[in-house]
Amino acid sequence: MSAVEPVDAALLRAMPLPEHREGEDKNRRGRVLVIGGSTEVPGAAYLSGMAALRAGAGKLQIATVRSMAPQLALAMPEARVTGLGETPAGGIDPAEASRLAGRIGGVDAVVLGPGMLDAAAVAALTRDLLADAEGSAGFVLDAEALAGLRDCRPALRRHAGRLVLTPHAGEMAGLLDLPKAAVEADPLGAARQAAALLGAVVVMKGGCSHIVSPQGQAWSCDQGNVGLATSGSGDTLAGIIAALMARGAAPVVATLWGVFLHGEAGNRLAQAQGPIGFLAREIPAELPRIMREVAQGG
Repeated sequence: MSAVEPVDAALLRAMPLPEHREGEDKNRRGRVLVIGGSTEVPGAAYLSGMAALRAGAGKLQIATVRSMAPQLALAMPEARVTGLGETPAGGIDPAEASRLAGRIGGVDAVVLGPGMLDAAAVAALTRDLLADAEGSAGFVLDAEALAGLRDCRPALRRHAGRLVLTPHAGEMAGLLDLPKAAVEADPLGAARQAAALLGAVVVMKGGCSHIVSPQGQAWSCDQGNVGLATSGSGDTLAGIIAALMARGAAPVVATLWGVFLHGEAGNRLAQAQGPIGFLAREIPAELPRIMREVAQGG
């Protein structure tokens, strides 16, 4: 079993992000599709989408519940926003899976899960999307989309080498059918178990986040602070990782950079505003400067 390597700027400079040159169009910068939101939590898709654009993606699409789509389109004019059928509980209708599966063929990375409600509907949508998705997009699975993955292993195998999971302790406990206390007692062990079981890069989020590849390589990142434990923070992390994958970074590279950038953004906000009380919506604006400084050795 490999030793755990710390994630820092020096490590990231040894695995640089793809460069984009003058004259490239927005498609070459990467296309991200965020599938998420609900009538009660429409803003989660906004947070993931904004983080994806700030992390360098060239094009953004958001697919969300129909009743919230017009408001989201006005709030984020940079995105193409599609309204989807809704369940009685206010979630995305799983019957939309076939429509979304075709849409996935035209993007480079997908975020699935932020702000989604109606657990049974999300499980069905996740299963059918993974089974039917066209193309070769990478997937970042977050929040409610993680809940039913133990029953999706045949579908997950279709996307081997293109999957990132971003659970916190409670979501990991449900994913592995373990008590939350057991996950909190051994977060690295839980991340290793999930990565091996599901064949994905896994981020076990926490005060010190653990990242594990399907092959068992492991990293730890203690960037960030308690201020990042705020509503919507995880949605921004999912968007960052998806954008870096869409730009052409391998899933492990995108994840290591994403976790570091997210934590460093929290550090800078804490320095500017104080350690408690900054908002998830403020995280994305910090990203371009941090990416530049890390790449240049600042």
